[in-house]
Amino acid sequence: MIPFIVRAFLTLFVVLDPIGLVPIFLTLTGQHSPKVQARIARQAVLVAGGILFSFALFGNALLRYLSIQVEAFQIAAGILLLKIAIDMVFGQRERETKAEKIEAQTRTDISVFPLGTPLIAGPGALASILILEGEATVYPFGTGIILGIITFVLFLVYGSLAIAQQFTRWLGQTGINVISRVLGILLAALAVQYIIDGVIALIKVKLKM
Repeated sequence: MIPFIVRAFLTLFVVLDPIGLVPIFLTLTGQHSPKVQARIARQAVLVAGGILFSFALFGNALLRYLSIQVEAFQIAAGILLLKIAIDMVFGQRERETKAEKIEAQTRTDISVFPLGTPLIAGPGALASILILEGEATVYPFGTGIILGIITFVLFLVYGSLAIAQQFTRWLGQTGINVISRVLGILLAALAVQYIIDGVIALIKVKLKM
């Protein structure tokens, strides 16, 4: 169980990327006071938490309702995560469309969009949670473990956003970029493993039919 917990934590930590969110958060909230920034960060994390918890509790039921095999979803999610990882490594990460960016610049409250979603609770995070939730079924209180890890990682996200100004001064933009690229390489390896495991599992299911 411990290896699964560690892998689940690393997956969600890398996908949510508390460090990489800092410069984006400062760009969106730079005109606000530190007090307002803290409120926006708190609301954004609560919104993202509601979305992530919902997917952890009901995501697999949705897959069954849509008749989507977990193995097929795992392969698709691995491809999606691999794309995100490549963008992280080459510094071309884009969590919003151009239309979403324009809308974000004209909104007064950015805690729901774009911070809560898609910047924190993005497609990569949702896909990862559904995969981990499927793997957690073999462990006692598996769903509780996933929810606990989500809570802990969101706490780290909030902590990084709450001290975003100091964090940037400590590391600098170069330091943040280096860490994001290292995390991107780790995410790429996890994504490839998801794809391999999904393909192998899907082949086994087809052979049994």
